[in-house]
This record gives sequence, structure tokens and C-alpha cells, in this order.
Amino acid sequence: MMVRHEERITTSETAVIITNFLLGTGILTLPRTSVDEVGTPDVWITLILGGLIALLAAIIMVKLSHQYPDKTFYEYNQDIIGKWIGSLISLFFVSYLLAHSGFQVRSMLEIIRFFLLEGTPRWAIVMIFLWVGLYLIVGGLSSIARLFQIVLPITFILFLLVVFMGIGIFDVDNMRPVLGKGIGPVLKGIKVTALSFSGIEIILILMPFMYQPRKAIHTVVIGIAIPLLFYMITVVMVIGALSIDGVVSRTWPTIDLMRSFEIPGLIFERFESLLLVIWIMQLFSNFTISYFAAAVGLSQLLKRRMEPILFGLLPVIYLIAMTPKNINQLFQMGDLIGNSAIFLVGLIPLMLLVISKVRRRKFEKN
Repeated sequence: MMVRHEERITTSETAVIITNFLLGTGILTLPRTSVDEVGTPDVWITLILGGLIALLAAIIMVKLSHQYPDKTFYEYNQDIIGKWIGSLISLFFVSYLLAHSGFQVRSMLEIIRFFLLEGTPRWAIVMIFLWVGLYLIVGGLSSIARLFQIVLPITFILFLLVVFMGIGIFDVDNMRPVLGKGIGPVLKGIKVTALSFSGIEIILILMPFMYQPRKAIHTVVIGIAIPLLFYMITVVMVIGALSIDGVVSRTWPTIDLMRSFEIPGLIFERFESLLLVIWIMQLFSNFTISYFAAAVGLSQLLKRRMEPILFGLLPVIYLIAMTPKNINQLFQMGDLIGNSAIFLVGLIPLMLLVISKVRRRKFEKN
């Protein structure tokens, strides 16, 4: 599919989309999952290593896409490994994106029902979320990018404001000792922190939509650096305030941090409400871009217009979101999606890049 000119997006818009896609439930759950795996306050070191691994994977994907500048991943993988295997990989990628989309919708539902709208029917919350997302996506990628450019600065300002209000209960002793148990625990947690950057694979879909695809490496560097900063601040503040033991025992430790302090004299007391508002917007961003990317994939595979596919996928996402019976099954679903990302983000692009390079060299020799 040749990309229409009006659907082109700028380098900054691409960076904003990547950043929003990486910032999902990770802010709310990463402190617990990473501390549970590492077992020491050195999670911030593990985060840096995980970010570097994600950046390496992103550069591989950019190098691969540079060889097919006007095609998405769904199209050029068939050029590299054949129509049937390529179509199978594309279907797997679409399924992954749909699962990702459903997971974000269900995470939003759990957060809203637990903290904001207890007793509200699940279908009522989810359907509003789905239909608003569909309305946005029908407007095209440019509309999505413009909304994300509004959401990200609001997220950044409110997040820093709320998090640093808790500086009074931060205890630096909870961050010590650094590398007290050696480098082993740090390395053990790399998988968890690297998976918190799952979503970087969206660059495989976005590159043919860019005005300047040659700047894609700068784009992914920015797109990873901003979430890394968010994650670092969150992990340090949550561990420093709640301690290692306190973090592991909580389902949503970041929200519990916001509920752990009061500032006398302020009319507004529920600071976690601010965090919930911005993170519902981030979950919406995650949902819409993964929904869009899945619809693009099916549209190109079936060679059909995208609008009917968008409507057809809506009940599919609803059913995926409603599949987990409880919060534990939701987290298990998240782990499954994350493990699938290892295959999609790490192995397949690298394999395709190697095959593409080998074929090109053979062609040049002949």
C-alpha cells in the first residue's frame, strides 16, 4: 500500500506516538514486577540496561525498514521470506497487536472500577472507551498524532507534579546499598525491564508514514529516552517511599504511593486522581495505536479498505479484554504478551535483516 501524502507524519509526531505507546500500565505495575524479580533496590540500573537493549532492537528494526522505505512490515516481510511465511508472521503480528489493545482496555477497566467508578457495569465503561477510540482512528494517523501531542505534555507535567509531591516520605536509605548483592540480581531483572519497552515495534508500521524516514533512529532514541526517564523517576520514588517489601506486596504501588501522603492546607487531597486521569489517557493512547496498526495489517493482507476492518475488529478487542476472569489472569495475559514481544521485537526483525542483507549481496555480485 503506497501511503497517501495527507497521511504523512513528522519526525516529532512519530517520536510522540512511540513515547505514548511505551507509556502504558508499566508506570503503575513496573515497580512491583521489577522489584519482585530483582529483589534489591538496584532496579534503576536494570532499567537502564533494559532501555539499551530496547534501543538496540529498535535500531535493527529501523535498519530493516530503511531497505523498503515505502512499505510497512506487513508488506516487505513477504518480499524477504515469501508470501505464505510472510503472511503467517503478519497474522501473528496482528494477533499480538490485538491482544495488546485488549490488554490496555482491560487494564483501564480494572483501574477505573477499583479507584473511580466502583459498581459501574463493565460493558458500559469498555464500550465508551472502544467507540471513542474508533472515532479517533477513523480520522487517520494524523488525527492520532495530533491528539498524542496534546496528551504527552499534560502527562509529563501532571506526572512530575504528583510524583515529586511525595518527596517528603522519600527515604534514601531504602535505595541502599547499591549493588549490595552484586551484579547477579541486576542481570536477572533485565528481561522484565526490557519488556517494559515493548511497543517500540510500532516503528515497523510508522516508518512509511514519515516525511523523513532517514531520521527514524533519532526518533526511536527520543521515543525510548522519555519513557526511560518516566520509569526511572517512578521506580526510584516508589522504592524510596515504600521500600522493597512494601512495593512487592502491592498490586498498584505507584497509585499507593500517591495515597501515602497529605499536604495540609490544600483543598485537593486525592492526588492519585491526577495520576489516574493521565494514565487513563495513556492507556487510551496504547489502545488506539495498537488498534490502528492491527487494522493496517489486516487491510494490507486482505487488500481491503481499512474502515470496515476497523468496525469488524471492535468486537474482537472487546472479547479479548473480557477474557481474563480476574486481576491475576490479567497480569498473566500481560506476561504472555510480553514474552511474545521477545519473538516479534528481537528475533524476527533480526532474522529478516540478515536474510535481506544476504540476498542483496548475492544480487549485487550477480
